[in-house]
Amino acid sequence: MELRIDVELPAEAVDADLRRLQRRLRTPGDALHRCATLPSGLPGLVLRHREADGEHYVYVQDTTLDRLAGVTVFNRLIELDRRADRVLRGPHSRYAPAYRRRGVASAVYGWALDAGLCLISGPRQSPGAHALWRALARRHPLGFVALRDKALHWLGNEVDTATLEDFHTRMVLLGAGWDLPRFLRESRCAGDQRILCTSSGNTREARLLQAPRT
Repeated sequence: MELRIDVELPAEAVDADLRRLQRRLRTPGDALHRCATLPSGLPGLVLRHREADGEHYVYVQDTTLDRLAGVTVFNRLIELDRRADRVLRGPHSRYAPAYRRRGVASAVYGWALDAGLCLISGPRQSPGAHALWRALARRHPLGFVALRDKALHWLGNEVDTATLEDFHTRMVLLGAGWDLPRFLRESRCAGDQRILCTSSGNTREARLLQAPRT
């Protein structure tokens, strides 16, 4: 399976950025210094969280080595219309090489999903990111949407390879408290009835989802 590969920043650039953020976390009066501290569930690591303008910033601190392991930002996306913008956030992460493939990103994404955030992938995704989303789908509903001209169209719980490779196809993970009917209703995501029946497993429910919106 081919994926639309994301560009990976050089390790030196990531480390420099993380050192800059670490200095801000230590500086009294800086917005980052006031971040709330949350448990990560991982030995020696804590999460520092702040929210600004609807976006969530999660900094992962290694308390043993006194360094910043990485950061994930759950961004608002200009590609979405106002209704979908209220529902979905796009995660973007930078982690030092030593902290990759250790379950750190999984813990951060899991925190966001457990907090009720719904996530949408970007137009490019590395094999590692794709595997992470698939792993998170064991605990949270996952589906696929097409994003064109700020409008979402539900593609189903699974798609074929050609659809997956389409630039407009995105993955969606639903956070705690969300199901497909609520997601489609609040994000104004459209979809054909046959696919909705398959995704929801309920024909009557799918018809209701397709009812004209007022």
